[in-house]
Amino acid sequence: MLEQPHLFGPELRRYRLAAGLTLTQLASSVHYSKSQISKIETGHKRASPEFARLCDSALDTGGTLSALVPACGPNARSSSLDQAGAMSPTAEPEEPPVLSPWPPPSRRQMMTAGAAGALAAGTMGHSPSPPEVVSSDETLLSAHRGLLDQYRRIAQLSPPDPLLPALAEHTKALRTLAAQTGSRTGTDLLALSARFAEFTGWIAQEAGDDVAALRWTNHAVALADASGDHDLASYALVRRALITYYRGESADTIALADGALSHRLPPRIRGLAAQRRAQGHALAGDYDACMRDLDLARELIARATADAVPTALVPVLGSTHLTDPVSMVTGWCLLDLGRPREAADLLDRECARLPAHALRTQARYGTRRALAHAVAGELDHACTLTAALLNTTASVTSATITTDLRRLSRTLSRHPHHPAHQALAPQLAAALAPRAH
Repeated sequence: MLEQPHLFGPELRRYRLAAGLTLTQLASSVHYSKSQISKIETGHKRASPEFARLCDSALDTGGTLSALVPACGPNARSSSLDQAGAMSPTAEPEEPPVLSPWPPPSRRQMMTAGAAGALAAGTMGHSPSPPEVVSSDETLLSAHRGLLDQYRRIAQLSPPDPLLPALAEHTKALRTLAAQTGSRTGTDLLALSARFAEFTGWIAQEAGDDVAALRWTNHAVALADASGDHDLASYALVRRALITYYRGESADTIALADGALSHRLPPRIRGLAAQRRAQGHALAGDYDACMRDLDLARELIARATADAVPTALVPVLGSTHLTDPVSMVTGWCLLDLGRPREAADLLDRECARLPAHALRTQARYGTRRALAHAVAGELDHACTLTAALLNTTASVTSATITTDLRRLSRTLSRHPHHPAHQALAPQLAAALAPRAH
């Protein structure tokens, strides 16, 4: 008998009886079978974090039951975070990031490139460059910035693995070009190489390699710091918190997001951090804290949008395919909070607004949408949505989307005799089968 059922089962029964609910009534509310709940109450079956959050919502226990079902023990964190090193503005990977044949530059090399650019920029203030040189520099920056946009478009349509070598080489090329340019443009190129490295970290996470993802993110921070862009270090905490979120580590997700909420930071980074912290609170079952952070995120992102200066040279941090990112994340959080019906309604509305070409984004939020309907007990609709998604999830492939797809499969498997699930099960099993590389 495991320790968790000894604590959780009696507490669940106590709260259920205090609410005046029978096993049948609770089963109907959370869409688990009466026998499953009985086994959990008597300690013969371990409760999942999702089940605990559903019971918290149904019994209005304010996250008490969720607190009895941690996603992992205090010392059970994956070693990949430790292998990748702690995040700091001066962090560098000890080994080359994934699939890159080149070693990352030393901090001295990066600072030299950054200093050269700053020095040249100061010199230009006393002796302006000819107009044609400035125009050429702007064209160079704009061209490389456009390539980052193209990589982002390709990432929406294809698996992540083939992109990694190209992104690694482009980051290297920009870094080399920055050192050779020796002007303000060199500093801008170095800053752009940091954005390439940050994007590469996200692609590595999509490919399922958290260690590489964190190393690339650390590398991006070091490049950005050398170029004078110190804000990227804080955004890197938001990226790192996404990894802990997918591991179900609510406390770490909240703590990492906290580090990117300083008032000195731009409102967009703070808004993205508030969204991530809201997701951490949702995992912990804290509805009020989650909603407060979502309100803060909406305010900050609206301020960032209003203050934005249009430019072709500065890449936007975070997703660019969501019409209303806070509403989409709210639907995501409501599902984690055990409120699947509310989540499904919101995700239905927001998914309908996604652009047709953003296949990866459609797969990510569409899977969450199907999951919300499944957890809400709407099995026919959930299976219909899932069947429509499987071709897309197969074409883009994503470790994070697969995490939700497995959760969806587990939810549907609680109803093995349902006709819609029986029809979908072979396709879903094939989608989740390990792929040969």
